[in-house]
Amino acid sequence: MQGIIAGRKPVMEALRAGTGLERVVFLQGVQGNVIEEIRRFAEQKGVPVIQANKQQFRELATDATTQGVVAVLAAEKKYAAFEDLLAVPDARGEKGFLLILDEVEDPHNLGALIRTAEGTGVHGVIIPKHHSASVTAAVVKASAGATEHMEIGEVTNIAVTLDKLKERGYWVIGLAEEGDKTFYDLEYTTPVAIVVGNEAKGIRRLVREQCDHLVRIPMFGKIESFNASVAGALVMYEVARQRRQQIAPT
Repeated sequence: MQGIIAGRKPVMEALRAGTGLERVVFLQGVQGNVIEEIRRFAEQKGVPVIQANKQQFRELATDATTQGVVAVLAAEKKYAAFEDLLAVPDARGEKGFLLILDEVEDPHNLGALIRTAEGTGVHGVIIPKHHSASVTAAVVKASAGATEHMEIGEVTNIAVTLDKLKERGYWVIGLAEEGDKTFYDLEYTTPVAIVVGNEAKGIRRLVREQCDHLVRIPMFGKIESFNASVAGALVMYEVARQRRQQIAPT
């Protein structure tokens, strides 16, 4: 089955990013300024635009939140090679900032984490090949199209990958409820890889052993923890805050 990007904002982001699209499909009768903008942009990019009746449209996407527009991918998203991910901060003249997801299984969490990663200046996201959500249409939608602007790598072994990153000078910081430091106690201005674990089990033991620090997020209410996407967002924003503060003029 071909990949589908559903929703007005994700489709527009895919067009802006130059994602390979076979066609953009509108539900007959759907109108509005955003719809016309998508139509014009697709035509400028040379992407065919077609109208579909309700039955034809439902064959492409049954999700009721498609907002009357879907894009059909020409090919599945290609994952970036490990070395290509490391080349991104070098090309930008920045200290490396990577997000490592250890068996995050919920597509909505994965999409939300990628969206935050893109918004906080993360250079690349790494996911495992097995026991993890992959970059599907649901993830693209949950990311609001951020997957089209983010380098995403897929690796066989997260623990081995972290070891390689440490050899390249990265500090590896894992999120864990039993962390001995709070997430804002550390300095993140050196090359850093932030590790977010599985929604239920957290970071696996072998991955945990590769972390230089385990940090926790202090809780002040009755619940014990945030979900993976919120916890990851807090730490990513702390990294971004410290780095912006470092380069801000005095």
